[in-house]
Amino acid sequence: MSNENSTSQAMKRMAVGIAVLVVLTALLYFVAGEGFYPWAKAIHVIAVIAWMAGMLYLPRLFVYHADAEKGSVQSETFKVMERRLLRGIINPAMIVTWVFGLWMAWKIFHFEGGWLHAKIALVLVLSGLHGYLAAAGRKFAEDKNEKPARHWRIVNEIPTLLMIVIVILVIVKPF
Repeated sequence: MSNENSTSQAMKRMAVGIAVLVVLTALLYFVAGEGFYPWAKAIHVIAVIAWMAGMLYLPRLFVYHADAEKGSVQSETFKVMERRLLRGIINPAMIVTWVFGLWMAWKIFHFEGGWLHAKIALVLVLSGLHGYLAAAGRKFAEDKNEKPARHWRIVNEIPTLLMIVIVILVIVKPF
């Protein structure tokens, strides 16, 4: 199977998965009514876990990919892994995280609270990092990465630091 056909199939599966999630969420919203909030929070947390897992793993793949010889079997394998991780896990998880997070910020917290504003700002930073990693994935796919493995080791720590501060803001609500 060619990479293009494989990518097309993966995109179709992702679209079907998102459509199923949207339909099930809509049904749950109408069935649960006022009890929808705990479900929304659970879905949000699940999506955050999936997003963070990918955000922690992708730069680690880049560390190893940066040291692989361009055009080698190993490099080609990393390209497939990176593409599937981004398209199949990280991108959909980020979308679900944002959708449910914004719904809760609006419906439950009315966009009030310094902790919430700080959290949203940090999630924007995390989303920007996501975009940076996606662009890097495209460069790796084209064998145009110019960053050394050390760069990716450092970048690998950024999602962890953001996650720690975001979790503290959500749990402690210091301001």
